[in-house]
Amino acid sequence: MDALHYFAMSWLSPELLGLTALGTFLGIYVGAIPGLSVTMAVSILISFTFAWDVNYALCLMVGVYMGGVYGGSRTAILLNIPGAPSAIATALDGYPLAKKGLAGEAIGLSTIMSVVGGFVGIIVLALAAPTVSEFAITFQPRDYMMLGILGIMLVGSLSGGSLARGIFAGALGLLIGTVGLDPMTAEERFTFGVVELWDGINPVAVMIGMFGISEALHQLHHMNKAVVKQKISRIIPKWSDIKKYMPLSLQTSFIGVIVGALPGTGGDIAALMAYDHAKRVTKNPEVPFGEGAKEGLIAPEAANNAAVGGAYIPMLTLGIPGDAVTAVFIGALFIHGLNPGPLLLIEQPHMFWFTVGNLTLANIFVLIFGLTGIKMFSKIVECPKGILIPLIFLLSIVGAYAINNAITDIWWMLAFGVFGYFMRLYGFPVGPVILGVILSSLTDENWRRAILSERGSISDLFINVFHSPLSTILFSVIVLILFTQSPIWTRWLKRKLFHETA
Repeated sequence: MDALHYFAMSWLSPELLGLTALGTFLGIYVGAIPGLSVTMAVSILISFTFAWDVNYALCLMVGVYMGGVYGGSRTAILLNIPGAPSAIATALDGYPLAKKGLAGEAIGLSTIMSVVGGFVGIIVLALAAPTVSEFAITFQPRDYMMLGILGIMLVGSLSGGSLARGIFAGALGLLIGTVGLDPMTAEERFTFGVVELWDGINPVAVMIGMFGISEALHQLHHMNKAVVKQKISRIIPKWSDIKKYMPLSLQTSFIGVIVGALPGTGGDIAALMAYDHAKRVTKNPEVPFGEGAKEGLIAPEAANNAAVGGAYIPMLTLGIPGDAVTAVFIGALFIHGLNPGPLLLIEQPHMFWFTVGNLTLANIFVLIFGLTGIKMFSKIVECPKGILIPLIFLLSIVGAYAINNAITDIWWMLAFGVFGYFMRLYGFPVGPVILGVILSSLTDENWRRAILSERGSISDLFINVFHSPLSTILFSVIVLILFTQSPIWTRWLKRKLFHETA
């Protein structure tokens, strides 16, 4: 009964209920603006709420977190500018749906499946937190390295059918991600003596440029194209659609929980892995992936929202952040005199159940606020190109500047926007570049740790992969994915299908 009481605290108090609603509403619109990250918003809130009662502070920050993760899908669908890295995969099929006049339906469907994913993450957090945490803590540096490599192998899902171009783009992203000071030796890498490059190139600036500016430049070729009127008569999806896509939503939600529970990963990797899973299990989509497939929209949205519950698991039970936002939450808990870790469930179980109840309430507000304001948002894509393109430029510039309040990030954003435009022009995908930038630190740092643990012996590192069941499984999946994306597999599959239909 005590657990139920603490679970319902934020539901029964008007002040806590209102703060959760306010945080969720603000989070949705902060998440929709590229460059205004949820991490930044929660960090700023700490400075305003450190003198508050801990319950009041957590309600506001939890709402911003839950709403912000969902909010990134709004501009991803309407403008092809992901509001956050976790919405990159959403843009791949969400934006084509908007160009077909189905923006309202796309946002409505993504909202419902986001909430489903959020509930799955919360249920797993409540029922299986200790078990999942024990599984996550077994990951060695080599396992995190292979997890990063596994993410890079997803370039086949983002490369438009050309594995070679996808690998090139992914490798380019890895190269961009290594610019700056070496995280372990502080040696300069690819800085060419420029002090401003010591901190590296901000991945959000790369993302906004590659998706926002390159899209605006690409749209200049279609200035005279008729504006697509958005069909917003139906915002709440049909029950038949919800029922049809629910199995895939649940599958990708569990992917999101597992990936979210791995410290240092987060919703961006979960969304990309879920998108790849959707492509593999969907045999006959109504529309090809990348051209407006609903499966490609709901899979990443369910996964990145489920990753929120997953990220809380190691934070509350081990004191290890699941992602950047939960790292900020750990700081907030310490400021308020709490000690997240193995003893939290024993010494302060009320805080665990209060958090679970508050996440549940915030997820309900995501549903309420997510299904409102869609008609207003949908009007954005009905704007004439002469208004829409400058609007994209303006949002991109504001978003890039908001990262660090630095003009340098604007120049990087514009440079990568022009570069992304030429990549699109010559048929190279821009998605793998962003994926490479995001995964570069995860792969690089854990490669260094893994090789140091083996005293510099690559052969010992490779041999020891097969001494751990978890490492063996990850290595086997990498080999399998590499093989199934190769031309040899494609030719064999075509021959098999030809013989079956002959």
